[in-house]
Amino acid sequence: MTQSHSRRKFIRTFSLGTVAVSTLPLAACGGDSDDRTVSFAHGVASGDPLADRIILWTRVTASGSGDIDVGWEIAEESDFARPIASGIVRTDASRDFTVKVDATGLSANRSYYYRFGCQGVLSPVGRTKTLPTGTVSRVRFAVFSCSNYPAGYFNVYADAAQFNDIDVGLHLGDYIYEYAAGGYASQNAASLGRVSKPATEIITLSDYRLRYQQYRTDPDLQAVHARMPFITVWDDHELTNDTWSGGAENHDPATEGLWAARRQMAIQAYHEWMPIRVPDAARPDRIYRSFDFGNLLSLHMLDTRVIGRDKQLAYTSYVDADRSFNSAAFVADVSSPTRQLMGAEQTAWLRNQMSKSGATWQILGQQVLMARMMLPAPMVLGTVGYAGYFAIAAKVKAGVPLTATEQQQLAATPVPYNLDAWDGYQAAREAVLNMAHTLNKNLVVLAGDTHNAWASDLADLQGRAVGVEFGVPSVTSPGFEGYFPTAEPTMVAAGMEQLIGPLQYAETASRGFVVLTVTPTETRAEYRYVDTITSKTYTASVGKTLRTLPGAANRKIAA
Repeated sequence: MTQSHSRRKFIRTFSLGTVAVSTLPLAACGGDSDDRTVSFAHGVASGDPLADRIILWTRVTASGSGDIDVGWEIAEESDFARPIASGIVRTDASRDFTVKVDATGLSANRSYYYRFGCQGVLSPVGRTKTLPTGTVSRVRFAVFSCSNYPAGYFNVYADAAQFNDIDVGLHLGDYIYEYAAGGYASQNAASLGRVSKPATEIITLSDYRLRYQQYRTDPDLQAVHARMPFITVWDDHELTNDTWSGGAENHDPATEGLWAARRQMAIQAYHEWMPIRVPDAARPDRIYRSFDFGNLLSLHMLDTRVIGRDKQLAYTSYVDADRSFNSAAFVADVSSPTRQLMGAEQTAWLRNQMSKSGATWQILGQQVLMARMMLPAPMVLGTVGYAGYFAIAAKVKAGVPLTATEQQQLAATPVPYNLDAWDGYQAAREAVLNMAHTLNKNLVVLAGDTHNAWASDLADLQGRAVGVEFGVPSVTSPGFEGYFPTAEPTMVAAGMEQLIGPLQYAETASRGFVVLTVTPTETRAEYRYVDTITSKTYTASVGKTLRTLPGAANRKIAA
């Protein structure tokens, strides 16, 4: 290193010291010169907290293309007067210049502040928190799902970032979407300044990275990440629509290459851009993992999408030439004992985790609805519309005679409305419910994916109450209001509640998130909604609060 370079480094070190960060390791840029323009345009984040450690994340944007060293520090005070830990991490193009630090040696149930620095430039400051141990009286989660950038502003994230008492943010998947500009839910993208980048569907590693870069420039997403640690899992759109272990609905090998290659690139970008700790570096597709919050709850984050899922069934495969539905063949396939959603390895892991946990609550953070969501077959198969079916029911109530076709439609056997959910993998669901019942656990399941809000009772095939499920509304992706544009949303939700026995609450037209509060005496779900995603000015409100109580006699939804 030349004398002039050394002098410049000294000056930058001194300058940092004047703002009380002299202990921050000053990072020198690699390559031929350390005179590089640096910024932290994608904010900071933290995730996968444990009692003594937490992942810290950022991305450095710098001129030039060589290696770059980034300093980091973590402290209990926001002025960083007495840092707890610090260090230097090298990053480069091979990891898209993202930085991940597993900061260790921390104290349990403690709030911390963290930041990064390079070339005299400091990142924004983030706040994070470690997990509690021992006797725990309360834990609060903010639970999110389905955040599609072109669909609208992330007002849901902005609202969540206003909370000061959230311990952890949970994201249940569809953190990004893979579609091309002008694709799914993009009708307002141009007017909102949110057209997807790149303009094409994302297929290559550079495509996935660029899409994450765009999402991470959003100020509301940055704000919520800087406010709380996140625990995340992927769903399908982090790869592509309707992913399963061997492919996806939205992947054509003839034009888009090998599925295994796309899968690997999507997973690599996910690990680069999310504050997630890899349980096994040799198997980056294994992201299922557990987090213990003292004696209060064990959180098990599952993968129902990538590693063990058999291909989704399709109703069109069971419609015969005469347009009749082959229900016997369908029932045999959907209830097959060999049909997998998580895979045998993950199922055995979950049983072991739940078995050894002595916590009051067992919470599953996962992607798709576990509750039985059965609707009349004519409605699901499209032979009668939503409004038409309820018109038939209204005629019955009014004593109006039905036609033969209407009688047949009304008498039709209910079928699952969504074969991509646990309803399409019934033996796999029964294995989990039986597991919770046999182990006598208080089970709470969290689900995303549908873009709508649901709360349902969970029971096994014997009708035994096993637990509850809270389905989370989307951050921006459209819900049933897009599928039933002429129907009044409150009537759609009320009709769903009427038709689906286990369903206790539905809201099918609003964007929002769930604030989940867990105590020894109850788990409470507060459904919180924003009134718009097409304006930065919004109003947030609580739509419904539901709870469940511990104990074998109480494993159901209570108002």
